[in-house]
Amino acid sequence: MALSAGTEDWDFSVASLGPCRVDSPLAPLVEARRTTEAYVDEGDRVLFDDTISMVAARGLPIERLPSFEPGGPRRRIYFDPAKTRVAIVTCGGLCPGLNDVIRGLVLELTEHYGVQRIVGIRNGYQGFVAKYGRDVVDLTPDAVAGINEHGGTILGTSRGQQDPEEIVDCLERLGITMLFVIGGDGSMRGAIGICRVVGERGLKISVVGVPKTIDNDIPFINQSFGFQTAFSRAAESIRTAHVEARTVPNGVGLVRLMGRHSGFIACYAALAKNDADFVLIPEVPFTLHGTNGLLARLRKRVIERGHAVVVVAEGAGQELLDPEGTDASGNQKLSDVGVYLRHRITEDFEEAGLEINLKYIDPSYTIRSVPANPYDSVYCLRLAHTAVHAAMAGRTQMVVGRWHGRFVHVPMRLAVSRRNQVDPDGDLWMSVLEATGQPARLG
Repeated sequence: MALSAGTEDWDFSVASLGPCRVDSPLAPLVEARRTTEAYVDEGDRVLFDDTISMVAARGLPIERLPSFEPGGPRRRIYFDPAKTRVAIVTCGGLCPGLNDVIRGLVLELTEHYGVQRIVGIRNGYQGFVAKYGRDVVDLTPDAVAGINEHGGTILGTSRGQQDPEEIVDCLERLGITMLFVIGGDGSMRGAIGICRVVGERGLKISVVGVPKTIDNDIPFINQSFGFQTAFSRAAESIRTAHVEARTVPNGVGLVRLMGRHSGFIACYAALAKNDADFVLIPEVPFTLHGTNGLLARLRKRVIERGHAVVVVAEGAGQELLDPEGTDASGNQKLSDVGVYLRHRITEDFEEAGLEINLKYIDPSYTIRSVPANPYDSVYCLRLAHTAVHAAMAGRTQMVVGRWHGRFVHVPMRLAVSRRNQVDPDGDLWMSVLEATGQPARLG
């Protein structure tokens, strides 16, 4: 994520329900620990900047440098586990690792803190609202056993906003003191609304988010869970497209991948197999026509090598297509750039009098629904642990994530303040250009 001016004015403070007066069951595990290269003490901070030049450029004293509160268990906590009732909800689109997070939350709450009352809310924020008639499910260690081996979410999900007043009504009826929201940008905006109502009513309910975005586009977090699984699976589609393209005359493999606003999946998947000739992402506009446009460059590559592979993120090239309106969550509906490019590439080759054998692959939903790979499974579990520690310590209106390899608490208002995107001047995009050989700008 590129730095912008004024970062020293960002408020990194995390809201708290009050002082921690309860001895934590995990206190013996952290009593003697101090900050090291592998651990951050609860009284320390994690710097936003990671280079000397960035720190020096601010010209600020240490205590004013932008920094995050570290995640992890505390010696004393806010909630009495014996009197704590927890709710867990999953919102938005599917993503590998949702069940891993649910399982991690339940096991940490029950086995290490001794919480006995945990309910799952069905079908996202709809599950809080009476008119939808959704029931709740008791979440116990037995109920979540083995769910990490399956894709999707056992709680179900939905999109769209719901009235935060009705949601908090439901939390009060259920006697909830701690809510975990697993979701993306829209879900966290909804959680901020819940926190607002909770505050207006003077309630002591902790709301902690585990940010979910398969596109890796949440800021202030190095990587979102499920992302590694997603680009690993996407890379296999690129390999398939490459095999198909190179076995026929003038073969072109066209792969459309996820990435509404950010091209991380397309970039990482292309680098993982190194079979792509062109990678198109939302952050780098391109044109079709002209001597340096995509079509001319693609024709030249096919003539010279006999085949080519094009990888396009779903949000790329939207300026070339007509807008489609918005969905239930208020997100801009994207025109199908993959189908558009398939038509335009085929048309261009025919106009040039060239044979073309184009294979179009869109693996989006097969990627969203798969179980997490081992790396993401570990990451999901550690995020769940961090979320539980934060909530038990009375933190609220925040999400958990990892920054510079450290688990941290990020205020929700920062997590929804912008999008994490591929920097066209950064080293990731430079690696893509090196791997593909495409020009820095097409057109």
